[in-house]
Amino acid sequence: MAIIITDECINCGACEPECPNTAIYEGADDWRYKDGTSLNGKVVLTNGAEVDADEAQVPVSDEIYYIVPDKCTECKGFHDEPQCAAVCPVDCCVPDDDHVETEEQLLAKQRFMHPEE
Repeated sequence: MAIIITDECINCGACEPECPNTAIYEGADDWRYKDGTSLNGKVVLTNGAEVDADEAQVPVSDEIYYIVPDKCTECKGFHDEPQCAAVCPVDCCVPDDDHVETEEQLLAKQRFMHPEE
């Protein structure tokens, strides 16, 4: 399951540098699959979608920090708990019920984005 940042976010930015997948972006900022990963060019994601990892993507939120579900692994493969939630001063980094994944799926996504780890 991915993590989502709720609208209770105070835009402090504490979460962004903690993400090992670079899945957290400031509101209104474009994002790319290649940011903080080993992905480049045309790739087929673990969910079967074909994307251009170098292409700028539309922000998930224009107003608050956001997490890209396709890049979030709940820190599996890196840490014992989601680091964004651990550092959030207002507890607005919570499980995203719209993006439920098993631990095996999250680890597969982590290995896909970071094969050298």
